[in-house]
Amino acid sequence: MTEIQPLVVVEGLKKYFSVSSGLVFKQKAGFVRAVDGISFSIAKGETLGLVGESGCGKTTAGRTILNLYPPTAGKITIDNQELNSNGKPDLKEFRRKTAMIFQDPYASLNPRWTVSAIVSEPLRVHKLFKSEKERTERVNHLLNLVGLSSRLINRFPHEFSGGQRQRIGVARALASDPLFIVCDEPISALDVSIQAQVVNLLEDLQDQFGLTYLFIAHDLSMVRHICDRVAVMYLGVIVELAERNELYENPLHPYTQALLSAVPIPDPQRDRARRRIILSGDVPSPINPPSGCRFHPRCPIGKERCKLEIHEWREISSGHWVACHAVTNP
Repeated sequence: MTEIQPLVVVEGLKKYFSVSSGLVFKQKAGFVRAVDGISFSIAKGETLGLVGESGCGKTTAGRTILNLYPPTAGKITIDNQELNSNGKPDLKEFRRKTAMIFQDPYASLNPRWTVSAIVSEPLRVHKLFKSEKERTERVNHLLNLVGLSSRLINRFPHEFSGGQRQRIGVARALASDPLFIVCDEPISALDVSIQAQVVNLLEDLQDQFGLTYLFIAHDLSMVRHICDRVAVMYLGVIVELAERNELYENPLHPYTQALLSAVPIPDPQRDRARRRIILSGDVPSPINPPSGCRFHPRCPIGKERCKLEIHEWREISSGHWVACHAVTNP
């Protein structure tokens, strides 16, 4: 059996932001360790979900992978092209293979540009079509792909609803025929009635074009629906990664268990019978994260070892990875 080669490989990725103190003489007060050494891979045509509470570094990770934020350390490889190679990588070609769908469809579109200008901008940047006529035909085709009429091509963003604006954002992401798209909570700002339409659109486009997604989200129910595997992030690090059904039915890390215990169950009897895990305390500061396991100040089963030793990233079963001292091999 031939092993499937991953399209996206992230190794030891770090992104730190410097923090200054003082109003007049600004001095460095340290670094926000937004992403602190994460590693994973995504196969072609796969959707990897990235979940965790607000501020854990999900969005920063997605933007750093696309080099919207320059990485502090680590290696990113997409379609066998390494971003941080010793020689100067072709960043323009790297970005032609990638795209991003942003969370806020109201803020991510230039209000002074028409739909034609917004969607065709990647075509102009990457010089994919020689004439304006060809670019216009491409924009019309993209609008039809995402369920919008080509008659809307000369309208401005304020003339559309939130769902329509997000479809314009999807069309823009598809413009350069990317291989890999980071979906940064693409449905969280939309009405519930529209969310399923956008998710179904993303799935249809993936089937049609063989796209690969990193799907960042808070809605754990939606993540299970759309994703093939799920990675759980806490305070800049990934604590668990597994196939979606394996993760939801057999969560091993205490943080994953707490997250999943908050997911609503449509069966009232089952929902009342299950145990809700309430975490104590607040999330520590990413400027001064705890020693050892970062989750130990809030962990209900934490031990002295967790305060001193950084957990080992281990494969507990086939494809199920976890970083926790309390989890033992079966």
